[in-house]
Amino acid sequence: MSSPAPASVLVGRTEEVARLTGWANEVRHGRGRAVLVEGEPGIGKSALVRTVCAEMAGQGYEVFWGAGDELGQALPLLPFLEGLRVREFTEDPRRATIVRLLRGELTVGGADLSISAAEHLLALVEKACSARPTILVVDDLQWADQPTVALWSRLARSVAQLPLLLVGVVRPVPRRDGLLALRRTVGAAGVLRLARLPEPAVAELITTLAGGTPGGRLLRLAEGAAGNPLYVAELIDALARGARLTTSEAGLVEVAGGPIPTTLSAAIADRLGFLPARVREVLNAAALLGVDFSVSDLAVLLREGIVDLAAALDEARAAGVLVEGREGLAFRHPLIRAALYDGMPVAVRTEWHRDAGRALAGAGAPVERVARQLLSACQGAGEPAEHLDEWMAGWLVDAAPILVGQAPRAAVELLRHALASSRARTTRHDLLAGRLAEALYRVGDAGEAEQVATRALTQVTDPDVLVDLHMTLTQCRGLAGRYTESLAALSEAQAVPGTSPRHRARLLVLTARTHRDLGQVDTAGRVAARALGIATESGDRWAIGWALHVLIIVSVMRGAFAEALPLFDRALAVTEQDPSLADLRMLLQINKAVALGDLDRYEEAMAVAQDVRQLSDRTGSVVRLTQAQSALGELLFDTGRWDDALAEVDVVPAELKDPAVLCCDYGIAAIIGFHRGEGVAARRHLDAVAASAEQIGSRVVGAYALARSLAAERAGNSAHALAVLLGSLAENVEEVEEIEDLLPDAVRLAVEVGDMATAGVVTARAEALTNDADVAHRAAAARYCRGLLDSDPTQLLRAAEQYREAGRPLPCAKALEAAAVAFANAGERGSARAAYTRALDVYASLSAAWDTARLQARFRAYGIRSGPHAKHRHATHGWESLTPTEAKIAGLVVQGLSNPQVAAQLFLSPRTVATHVSHILAKLGVHSRIDIAREASRRYGTSG
Repeated sequence: MSSPAPASVLVGRTEEVARLTGWANEVRHGRGRAVLVEGEPGIGKSALVRTVCAEMAGQGYEVFWGAGDELGQALPLLPFLEGLRVREFTEDPRRATIVRLLRGELTVGGADLSISAAEHLLALVEKACSARPTILVVDDLQWADQPTVALWSRLARSVAQLPLLLVGVVRPVPRRDGLLALRRTVGAAGVLRLARLPEPAVAELITTLAGGTPGGRLLRLAEGAAGNPLYVAELIDALARGARLTTSEAGLVEVAGGPIPTTLSAAIADRLGFLPARVREVLNAAALLGVDFSVSDLAVLLREGIVDLAAALDEARAAGVLVEGREGLAFRHPLIRAALYDGMPVAVRTEWHRDAGRALAGAGAPVERVARQLLSACQGAGEPAEHLDEWMAGWLVDAAPILVGQAPRAAVELLRHALASSRARTTRHDLLAGRLAEALYRVGDAGEAEQVATRALTQVTDPDVLVDLHMTLTQCRGLAGRYTESLAALSEAQAVPGTSPRHRARLLVLTARTHRDLGQVDTAGRVAARALGIATESGDRWAIGWALHVLIIVSVMRGAFAEALPLFDRALAVTEQDPSLADLRMLLQINKAVALGDLDRYEEAMAVAQDVRQLSDRTGSVVRLTQAQSALGELLFDTGRWDDALAEVDVVPAELKDPAVLCCDYGIAAIIGFHRGEGVAARRHLDAVAASAEQIGSRVVGAYALARSLAAERAGNSAHALAVLLGSLAENVEEVEEIEDLLPDAVRLAVEVGDMATAGVVTARAEALTNDADVAHRAAAARYCRGLLDSDPTQLLRAAEQYREAGRPLPCAKALEAAAVAFANAGERGSARAAYTRALDVYASLSAAWDTARLQARFRAYGIRSGPHAKHRHATHGWESLTPTEAKIAGLVVQGLSNPQVAAQLFLSPRTVATHVSHILAKLGVHSRIDIAREASRRYGTSG
């Protein structure tokens, strides 16, 4: 963090200092807050925040300071990376992982590396907050890239449970949509606007700066500064340097003759004009590197030793142009740097940026620092083909893999320039085209990505690039549901003469995955087996691993989970020693957890899901993290741990989830909501994923289909509820894994509406599944369907027992309910009452208020009423509304444990704990962890 500004700059800011200091002091007591400090350039925003931060640092606070950079907006998360000192050498594992991510040493499943890095940065902040009160500042937020704004927003939404003062320092313009959203997030009470200084404060500031009381002419001159303290300071400094201030014996300071700066720019130019030519040359070079710069980078740019620069830098510091910065030195104010930068002819600074990029690359600087210079060079040039030289294109070929993952938007701009000036039908052109298509896909421009890749395919000669292009094209077409087109293109590519076995195997893998996306399970299996055979002969681990993965998915989709387990072992062995397949390894573990759950081996399944969730969190793979989280949520739902399942749904923000994962997660949340009588919230979940459901087309997500069916049933339209399920069953006859849980409800609804023929057909499908494996919940489902069809209470009771043995309480309760109805219709009131009471008990354990109320109403018609033991949780607010897990966590929070400490004690992830804490705060109607302890003291008469 830069040194605090002189106290003179804070003249007239007593109220603002007190307000910001008060917020900082609240952090010490566990009340986090997000604030925006807003005002025009030079108004003293940064000086105010620095002063308060310096005071808090002296009181034991951890202070992090990063800043947006107008030159670096295409490079994601730089303010957080610099502020959290990720660039520094450290033994901290989390920071080391981020560095490895950004160097391209870790794979994250094709995801934008900025998303993965953001998750790690979030964890770094949480860890810092668990150690001591923390202040995190992002200065010049108006120049921040979108991932930085998104991460700031996420932190702002979670400050209630962190001892964190999150500060954004921002100008009122430019008024970007993301910044407007931040203002809404913090609310009017969280915006600290710095107005221009009133006349008395300006006079006081002049008195402090000039060393005497200002005279009338000086005060009139200062009116031109319009209350901007930077302009006032620069004006007084310029007058003093020009010996144009006189002081009377009475201490009155007045303006003498001579020229006077009339604008802030003129005052800054006056300051710079007093510097020797050598110092201005060094400062011009520094301006190319940004407001905050590394002295070693400056030495590389000027091709001088650091010792050779020392004198000029010392003089610039003495003149008040430079101060200490995060990376070494910084311009005292961005406007000073802007005056130098804008004063250079565009052509000159364009060439200098390009030269700086070459010099930094030669010195081994990180990719993003080189890219920042080359981006500025390209932006200053005319047409792309006019400016990209051979060296830049060559550097980009080598750097593109890292840059595409780390900063795809920057990669797109540079690659466009490179491709425009590269000769077609060359290896370099092929590589650049492939990387550009991939970068465009990653930034969400699938249309242009497809155009670039399609054009490139007509010229490509490199077989590796050809496969990469087909991979990008397959992904682009998949987003639009054009799977048939992908299959045709992949078939044509395989037929090209001279295609090696290795490349043919990879194309076959893409083909198999496309058939799987179409729901053509059997075909996907045949193609994957063929790919596996070719890949095994050629020794291509990538193709072997992915072919095995497709075969596993095929087995799972067929419902042959036991057959999939040996394939898992083989695939995991293939990926174990190959770092490039680390992402595939995580995907395999996620699917293994799902398979174990479908075999009713829940303890093993949850252990695997938790392990891979931790691994994906450590490696920064957000794609795999969301999938692992979703798999764990499904397991928790199936086993009746609904409150924990709901917590898992909220752990990762919705905007980071794949459409299918989002449909699954929100489908589970909606199912739980409907069963608990929270229909408004449940429908809100369904509405939130309507667009995602359209994206995945005809692909079935079991939880989402069940939720839609349940919504119709809750609305009293059982026929439509049945139609929803039958539509999914008809379209995806091969996807057993997703549709098998739809079968029992389809039979139940068919019997209810009197469609016995449909009930019989679906029952036969359920019974057919029991031939493939000895799985308790499948046997239970077949018995349940048969019992409903035949109105056989004995079969239904046996189904309920098998569901109980399988560990699935909801279908157990449904089977007990159906048995009770069958007994009642047969006049066996004693047996009916027993089954009815057991069903109520299970529903109560799930807090399934809607099922309880519906069942009680139904059995009143039989003259059967429930006893006093059949209860469910009614409270939605206060301590009584806390779930068992929430109650445990609240108790540990009262003891002063941080989220990571609670997570370690309860064997949960810190993110899951954070979600539970958010729910606790909402239910108790409080705003911070300290409030939880206070509420506990009031309730139980103890401070914990």
